[in-house]
Amino acid sequence: MTSPDLPICVAALYKFTRFTDCEAVRAFLSPLCRSQGTRGSLLVAREGINGTIAGTDEAIDAVLDAIRQLPGCADLDVKCSRAATLPFHRMKVRIKKEIVTMGEPDIDPLVDVGHYIAPRDWNALISDPGTIVIDTRNDYEVDVGTFAGAINPRTKSFRDFPAWFRGERDRLLGDGPPPKVAMFCTGGIRCEKSTAFLKSEGLDEVYHLQGGILKYLETVPPEQSLWDGECFVFDQRVAVGHGLAPGTHALCHACRRPMTQADMQSALYEEGVSCPACHDERTEEQRARYRERHRQEQLAAQRGQSHIGAIAGDPVDV
Repeated sequence: MTSPDLPICVAALYKFTRFTDCEAVRAFLSPLCRSQGTRGSLLVAREGINGTIAGTDEAIDAVLDAIRQLPGCADLDVKCSRAATLPFHRMKVRIKKEIVTMGEPDIDPLVDVGHYIAPRDWNALISDPGTIVIDTRNDYEVDVGTFAGAINPRTKSFRDFPAWFRGERDRLLGDGPPPKVAMFCTGGIRCEKSTAFLKSEGLDEVYHLQGGILKYLETVPPEQSLWDGECFVFDQRVAVGHGLAPGTHALCHACRRPMTQADMQSALYEEGVSCPACHDERTEEQRARYRERHRQEQLAAQRGQSHIGAIAGDPVDV
């Protein structure tokens, strides 16, 4: 049911499948999304589709119905949450080499993938002392929230994950029988590839959280939850909490990293220009450009228009 306070449906989706003509898929979806007034990003590759779109319930239903008509997409994995306003500024349907970039061309989740664990069974798995728990997300995402006791690889992008695991394999697995490895990400797509990658590296007892953190936060009551913090999402909501309620983080529009309330009280924070994480990474010349961009964005907002500088990036995960 649509809430009058949260009238926008935000649908995060992905599906690994075989597309032989990505341009035909793009040509099918792009005009439909625009005609329905949806905003967000859809990535199309030969290995499938990935993205997050937002709009009215009717518009989202129309687009999802169309995607489910595509080859192999009848059982499309979708996670819906709600927002007060559209969290994206425009609609993009793009063709990519991968729908989530790992950089390992031989990894195919359609051939071999880890064992899916439902959110209701996740706590028992990660509480088992014989299980290694790995957060496969980027470092700035992990800083916003993660499962208690999970290993943080401190990777800057998902492309770094294979090298990190190969470098840490002996330390992680030890000399005895291989432990169980449980991995998780925002919506499940990165774990489809990371579990397939670990299986290609010779591990069998590899598990991942079905539906990702979003499904866990949606279905597991807070009093039973082992999640600590909020979950970063790749749109203007920045982060969500239990029940997928809007979180407390904001986005630095200079570096696109999440900020806490304490970060916004720092002397290094300037709206649209810098935050404590990126202030020393930028020159004064760059900050001057950001300052002018922010001024233009504010002027556009006053006129009821969107400004190109305010557009969020492509989805990394759903």
